[in-house]
Amino acid sequence: MTPIERLHRNLEASIQAKRDLMQHQAALAIFAKAVDATVACYRQGHRIYIAGNGGSAADAQHLAAEFVSKLARDRAPLPAEALTTDSSILTAIGNDYGFEHVFSRQLKGKAVAGDMFLGISTSGQSPNILKALEQCRDMQVPSILFAGRDGGPAMALADYSIVVPGRATSTIQELHIVLAHTLCECVEVAIFGE
Repeated sequence: MTPIERLHRNLEASIQAKRDLMQHQAALAIFAKAVDATVACYRQGHRIYIAGNGGSAADAQHLAAEFVSKLARDRAPLPAEALTTDSSILTAIGNDYGFEHVFSRQLKGKAVAGDMFLGISTSGQSPNILKALEQCRDMQVPSILFAGRDGGPAMALADYSIVVPGRATSTIQELHIVLAHTLCECVEVAIFGE
């Protein structure tokens, strides 16, 4: 397969997955509810915490930056934090308690009822995302999940689970970033107007 053929194949897979998501009415309805919950969180003076592993960790940081800085227009910052960025916290918790606790322990120490958590996991099976979602339940912190494949066990733990189509991790991650940008855009419009 030539590089151009490979690119065409990947573009077609991405386009098809996006078309499939556009037709997935249940996922779209859950996404709309997640947007409403995030808007309510911000209107009540709370914040959103975001976490993922690998490329999803980068997506968590990317989305936190969009909320705190801006997405498409000049506006006041919205409080958001990626739980993936502090190497001292991550390594201390990983060393002392185990890597599966690196997000849940941060939520326990930082989040309050009314805050939001967004977990990003292409498989829905990441142990540290599962523990974080369980911690959210214990603390009455509403949670959103961006997942792929069948949603894994994380799907049952989150309040708003959006499971995107696509076979390849890369395609799932592409859809997650579309969801993240759209979430931020919807929040910006709801709070600051068009």
